[in-house]
Amino acid sequence: MARKTKEEAELTRCSILDAAEQVFHAQGVAGTSLQDIAEAAGVTRGAVYWHFKDKADLFNAMMERVCMPFEESSDAVERASPELALKRLREHFAFLLGRTQTDEQVRRVFSIATQMVEYNGELAQVRERRLQWQADHVALLEQALAAGRKAGDVTTTVPLRQLALGLHALFDGLLQNWLLKPESFDLQRVGVRVLDIYLAGLHAGPDAA
Repeated sequence: MARKTKEEAELTRCSILDAAEQVFHAQGVAGTSLQDIAEAAGVTRGAVYWHFKDKADLFNAMMERVCMPFEESSDAVERASPELALKRLREHFAFLLGRTQTDEQVRRVFSIATQMVEYNGELAQVRERRLQWQADHVALLEQALAAGRKAGDVTTTVPLRQLALGLHALFDGLLQNWLLKPESFDLQRVGVRVLDIYLAGLHAGPDAA
């Protein structure tokens, strides 16, 4: 049999990831085997192992695929001048929330990651990857807040690390509650409004904070 071309191999990889999204969402991650995914993708189990080391590797690749568009938004926050730091941060939040609300694939994958995975056994490394994503996001927020403090837009004396953790918790809580019942509220509109209230509080003194 002739070897597959690079393009054919990439198509097979994408079809496996597409199938994984659908089967994980329907059956949960723990209840899904690589054989289930292979059958849904119309490939052999060996083909799945050719592209992915195990289920955790496949899961992480699935997450990375939907998170790639968010990297440009994160880069804009990192590159922002102090005077624009909080403005870019607000745009970053609005983009993340809006994309989740309107993009079915993003919504499905985030739903799997927050509601349908158990971090044990072969998926223990997925927990470590998620913790790393969380740490990276908190670091990004802390950087933006530090720039805002330099510009005089953040005057509260609350440690920046605490403020960044609070912002991350705000985003994560909004996302998880919305995913449970998307029709319950407008994720982007409510999320940005809550963020504006939070950012307004950054001008408060230590007692108010």
